[in-house]
Amino acid sequence: MNYRVHLKKEDGTEETRVIDAPSRFAVYGEAEKEGSIVLSISEGGGKGFSLGKLAQLNIGSGVKTEERITLTKNLSAMLSAGLTLSRALAVIERQTRNRTLKRIVSDLEEEVKKGTAFHEGLEKHANIFSKLFIAMTKAGEESGTLADALKVVARQMDRSFTLNKKIKGAMIYPSIILSAIVVIGVLMLIYVVPTLSNTFKELGVPLPTATRIIVGASDFMASHVIIVFLILGAIFAGIFMFTHSKIGQRIILAVSMRLPVIGDLVRETYAARAARALASLLSSGVEMLSAISIAEEVVGDNVFGKVVGEAAVRVRKGEALSAAFADHPKLYPFFIADMIAVGEETGKVADMLSQVAEYYETDVEEKTKDLSTIIEPVLMLVIGVSVGIFAIAMITPIYSLSSKI
Repeated sequence: MNYRVHLKKEDGTEETRVIDAPSRFAVYGEAEKEGSIVLSISEGGGKGFSLGKLAQLNIGSGVKTEERITLTKNLSAMLSAGLTLSRALAVIERQTRNRTLKRIVSDLEEEVKKGTAFHEGLEKHANIFSKLFIAMTKAGEESGTLADALKVVARQMDRSFTLNKKIKGAMIYPSIILSAIVVIGVLMLIYVVPTLSNTFKELGVPLPTATRIIVGASDFMASHVIIVFLILGAIFAGIFMFTHSKIGQRIILAVSMRLPVIGDLVRETYAARAARALASLLSSGVEMLSAISIAEEVVGDNVFGKVVGEAAVRVRKGEALSAAFADHPKLYPFFIADMIAVGEETGKVADMLSQVAEYYETDVEEKTKDLSTIIEPVLMLVIGVSVGIFAIAMITPIYSLSSKI
């Protein structure tokens, strides 16, 4: 199979080329022999667009994260109880209600019965199972501790999912409130303000600048209702696309890091993500350089991920892993570098990283609670200012008219 691979060479230069290999792991092996680091990898080597590529596009995986976590936990428990892998997969296939996951588990069961390694079967469903999941499964199979490896994977997925869920939960409330303010404001401009503006016109009341602006906006919206709602839909769609694009995510990340409270929350979230990924991989027996490369993908294509990528280059040259993190205190707190240094001295890097992950995950959970407390008064202020401006702009002409009478 052809893989389109973006590589970083030993001299620091980057290149993208097509590699023909039987699996993704073979690509990593070939890159490592050359002294290069895989920055990104995707199936298919062509640059152009084709119907074949269109058929490979997926809108969502069809399998929820919770379902993957449950599958991993159940599989680990059954293997620990003494069931064979094929029988455990058969049990999970019968219990699963999700049709997509049922089909995937059935396919995995067939592959295992044919004698295919479990991690090789997982590779065929890379859109469902992450590179970290596959690498840890491979390490577990090679060491004969697949049940333990799956248990570690489940814990890593569970902690990561819980952390992301709490952060997103803290952002949902203000998003709903602000969206409601916009929608209610538009509806008032379309259906409420025209009644008042007609009254002002009939009485010939002189209007202040703020009132004229609101009345002008209202007249336009009332005359072009469909266009207004199309524009609103386009704005919301644009915001969604922007927040899910690489450029948008980088801009949001850069702005977030400069905000009080939120900046520290972002740094600690990425520190927890990097530490948890590295701890899980190393504790499962994955080799250091491979673990760092996979952790880079878990952290993401951003400034935090580049630090992890830099760590791989420096470790290959013989430098300490802690040094790469210590040189970027504005991104990763000193604590993570210090703990890794202790682990390197004692030979317990995985244990130290696990403790770092626990510490920052707990701290982020507490700070998201505090963030909700901070956001509420800010939202009340925004609502109060918005209502106040609207009320003053519409009441001033009425007050002016009543004073003349």
